[in-house]
Amino acid sequence: MDVSGRFVLLIIYFITILFPTNSFGEKPLTSKFIVIDQFGYRPESRKIAVIRDPQVGFDAAESFMPGPTYTVVKVNDSSQVLTGAPVTWNNGNTDASSGDKAWWFDFSSVKEEGVYYILDIDSNLCSYEFEIKENIFEEVLRQAVRTFFYQRSGFPKQPPYACEEWADGASHLQDKNARDFLDKNNAASETNVSGGWYDAGDYNKYTNWNANYIVHFMLAFLENPGVWSDDFNIPESGNNIPDILDETKWGLDHLLRMQRPDGSMLSVVGVSHASPPSSATGATYYGRANTSAALNSAGAFALASKVYRSVGLISYADSLKKCAVKAWDWAIENPNVIFNNNTGNTSGLAAGNQETDDYGRFIAKLEAAVFLYEITSEEKYKNFVENNYSNVHLMQWTFAYPFETSNQEVLLYYTTLPGVSSVVANLIKSKYKSAMEGEHNFAAFTGKKDPYMAHLDAYTWGSNGIKASQGLMYTDFIHYNINSIKNGQALEAAENYIHYLHGVNPLNMVYLSNMYDFGAENSVNEFYHSWFTNGSLKWDRVGESLYGPAPGFLTGGPNPSYDWDGCCPSGCGSSSNNAKCYSEEISPPKGQPKQKSYKDFNTSWPLNSWSITENSCGYQLPYIRLLARFIADNYDCAGVLNGTAGYDLCGICSGGTTGIEPETNPENCTTTSISETKINKPQIFPNPATGTLNISFNSEKFNVRILDNLGQLLVEGSATGNISLNLSDFQPGNYFVIISNEKNIWTEQFVKL
Repeated sequence: MDVSGRFVLLIIYFITILFPTNSFGEKPLTSKFIVIDQFGYRPESRKIAVIRDPQVGFDAAESFMPGPTYTVVKVNDSSQVLTGAPVTWNNGNTDASSGDKAWWFDFSSVKEEGVYYILDIDSNLCSYEFEIKENIFEEVLRQAVRTFFYQRSGFPKQPPYACEEWADGASHLQDKNARDFLDKNNAASETNVSGGWYDAGDYNKYTNWNANYIVHFMLAFLENPGVWSDDFNIPESGNNIPDILDETKWGLDHLLRMQRPDGSMLSVVGVSHASPPSSATGATYYGRANTSAALNSAGAFALASKVYRSVGLISYADSLKKCAVKAWDWAIENPNVIFNNNTGNTSGLAAGNQETDDYGRFIAKLEAAVFLYEITSEEKYKNFVENNYSNVHLMQWTFAYPFETSNQEVLLYYTTLPGVSSVVANLIKSKYKSAMEGEHNFAAFTGKKDPYMAHLDAYTWGSNGIKASQGLMYTDFIHYNINSIKNGQALEAAENYIHYLHGVNPLNMVYLSNMYDFGAENSVNEFYHSWFTNGSLKWDRVGESLYGPAPGFLTGGPNPSYDWDGCCPSGCGSSSNNAKCYSEEISPPKGQPKQKSYKDFNTSWPLNSWSITENSCGYQLPYIRLLARFIADNYDCAGVLNGTAGYDLCGICSGGTTGIEPETNPENCTTTSISETKINKPQIFPNPATGTLNISFNSEKFNVRILDNLGQLLVEGSATGNISLNLSDFQPGNYFVIISNEKNIWTEQFVKL
């Protein structure tokens, strides 16, 4: 070889050593052992890549030893912006919950916006790409909320609101003529139970659970009103009402239809199933009223009344308040009416049994009393709370855990209300503070108990929803001002649960369905759902069926108690049914460490994938609430992102449309339409403000409300033209001003310095 040839080889050698990503544009191979949040990180977030070496479980033979040097590579120019060494987790011990050894590579100092990946220099293997950007989770939140549009019963899913891949006609129109399940042949029992959302992968509707979803939606709005814009590309978008309230109204209107003239609430709606939903033509039946449904609905109606009143929908709020009181009064007169569906003579009515136990009814009554006290100021509701709050498990056990996040939250919410006993409020907050110091909460976080930084003590059916609820426990700690010294830790701990669901887990998987167009590189490809069913040519597995399932659904998650049906392997009724037991491998999820007890599948009976991969509104909403807490208010007063003219979610430009048509239900609890009319916008200034907030609005008459960051109403009045509000009595912090006239509502956040 001549001198020039040796020189070229020498240059190539040094390029390879100094620049492993090389200058020829070839990205290193992706490793499943380097896991990150596949969507990305906020600039100021703690950012840790987890490097994993499997020791126990289905992947134990696939050993991986990280090299001594890791680097953060910027995709657009292959520059290495940070280099360092991974740190061994827990002295090299194997984590029992995942079966892995682990290392952490902290790249928190990388804050510049851009697209990156993590590179193991020695092996030339890298993570999936991720983005650093403020409001990195904004688009993910939109997709997660839009799943409720796809879950709407009785509403057509058509472009431009549904993406073309998942278009369908209105389903279950027969719900308008539902009959009593225990009196099927009686035409006089027919009633309208239409609307609402499919509860999960099944299409049934459960009053207790639907009421809980309403409460979650209302809390999501109250916790961060400025996040919720009017451009999620649902049919009501563009009507100057935050789309979260439009979507919630779809569920609320169904709940209103479930109320009987005496205030009682029908318990459950059982419907037929088919793929797509519009092809389900079987009869619809309902379950009779029960006490738990009335109590849960009373709480949901009451809290919703507060929220819709705060944005100026007065007649709707009045109707909700009336229905809340009626439901409460019926439950007080009928405290022990039980209805167990899908058992005994109700066998076949819906899937899950919506009935609860005595403690569940007590909690529902306590929650209803809290929210009714807030909107009525009546002493009877406050007295019930203050005479009974000590019977909540948080108070009895000094133990806070994610299976009772909602129960803990209602007590914390009560502490914010005017006129409550300061002794009671302080005891509640003190108990929560002590409980959060426990071994499975802050102690687990500071002790680095989980290599994936999202500790959960018990993995069971629905563990992903439980993970989100655990994250909410930390954001509640901040929101209710339990101990501000620990707010930084609480914020970091809460965000780790988002990262877990976005890929920082032993499977390196985003637990949301079909998110490849929105930043994920390895997301859920199939899940148990009657629409996106196994074997569907259009909607089964991503990459095998034509479209795969719709995006954004949070699946149930790892479940170490998973097993095939009890009839397997040889008692399923026929040889062909018995053969289904072996139609595919079930280990995993069976027989795995807790965090690996998952499989990306949707096979029905007798392999029963629903205990692993079924979606649920009950998982989706805690996740939505948690995600929203990490999105800054970035909207103008009309709810449009950064002054742009809409948000393209399906490759189709979204536009405004009329709201849901007005309707009156048989119980005189009325639903109301929401106008889409747009007029000139009000202006508020200065922002931030010190002593005075000015409002300029070219309107004959408008109403003004100011809320604090807990959603408490501080100022209410009407005005004309330009006004100035004195803020001298306001504490420094974030506030919301809501301006409305006869047809329009605007919400904007401002800061008092």
